[in-house]
Amino acid sequence: MAFVILPLVVLGLVFALIAVRQAGRLQIRIWHIMLAGAIAVLLSGQISPVNALRSINADVMLFLFGMFVVGSAVTESGYLRSVSFRLFSRAGTPDRLLLVIMITMGLFSAFLMNDTIAIIGTPLVLWYALRTGINPKGALLALCFAITIGSVATPIGNPQNLLIAGYAGLGDAFTAFLAHLALPTATNLFIAWMVVRFFYPPPQACILPPEGELVKNDSLARLSKLSLGIILSLVAVQIVMGLIGREPFPLMLISLTAATPVLIASPDRYRIITKVDWSTLVFFAAMFVLMQSVYDTGFIQCAIDYSVVTSIPVIMTVSVVISQFISNVPYVALFQPLIIQQGMSIRQILALAAGSTIAGNLTILGAASNVIVIQQAEQEGHSLSFWEFFRVGLIITVLNILVYSVFLSI
Repeated sequence: MAFVILPLVVLGLVFALIAVRQAGRLQIRIWHIMLAGAIAVLLSGQISPVNALRSINADVMLFLFGMFVVGSAVTESGYLRSVSFRLFSRAGTPDRLLLVIMITMGLFSAFLMNDTIAIIGTPLVLWYALRTGINPKGALLALCFAITIGSVATPIGNPQNLLIAGYAGLGDAFTAFLAHLALPTATNLFIAWMVVRFFYPPPQACILPPEGELVKNDSLARLSKLSLGIILSLVAVQIVMGLIGREPFPLMLISLTAATPVLIASPDRYRIITKVDWSTLVFFAAMFVLMQSVYDTGFIQCAIDYSVVTSIPVIMTVSVVISQFISNVPYVALFQPLIIQQGMSIRQILALAAGSTIAGNLTILGAASNVIVIQQAEQEGHSLSFWEFFRVGLIITVLNILVYSVFLSI
């Protein structure tokens, strides 16, 4: 019996370390913890190397790789930053600028993944905040909330949505996500803007600075523009295929096709590949192995009474709370048996996606994108404390849950 429950012990240790990873002087990265857990179940014989390889979701891994390549290209070329500058410069006033930042970053997050926009957006938002009189803390909060909320709306906005879309077999996942989540996501972005400006009122009037940074690499920028066009075009094609009853193609083809111009035509391809977020890819591979080992024990299927986690408000609330302790991606992976075997409705599945995502609005540790923003800001001499984030995030999270629950219950 002790041998059988070993994967559960390892999982518990992994979750505990993830929860306290930044307590005191303990600075262990999440991917280190998850990799150690996967190695533990492999070395103890809880899962064979063959089954471990089979457990790794190739579609998810390839999708993430492709998106990371595109993200590296638009970052290194300066193209997306230049586009953002042009959009922000037309805001007119700091108050409208804050709204434009949230809408723009939320939209980018929906199609380029939240972590990518966290990396790109932080220095850009701080640049404008310091030159328009907007409180840098308010600007950073606006960025964090926009990235988190915006990523709810599509199956490629964040890793947990991608996992859910794959496990649930939604087919045309874009239509399902956008039809049910686009409007409440837009509503929640507006609510977040209202709450942030209440705590950190922008100045009444200010002349916005002109565009501050041009494209750094013209050839890479052209390839980046092509890659972004491919993403949007393939998303549109998949939606149309779903509407006419044709079987949509796998989501990984979107990112891999978009990454192809950069990987083939750019002379900077090797440097871009080195910029890929390999630690996140390691995290996912290790997570698949560990979760498969736990699943094989049969404990999760027998111990969890899924019947009590069926209403949309409960699914969302439980998702928000538990994701604070074990992170949203492992939490979603634990829900795999429910998604596959218990016949969750589309609305329940989307409630799981929305709840596990907006968990990032409650605390800094609720989403990796928050940590990325804070770390980037600290390099430029700005930061947010846990309390400064929580006192605003708590209000926004409660309102987010209410809005998504109402829309998904209609």
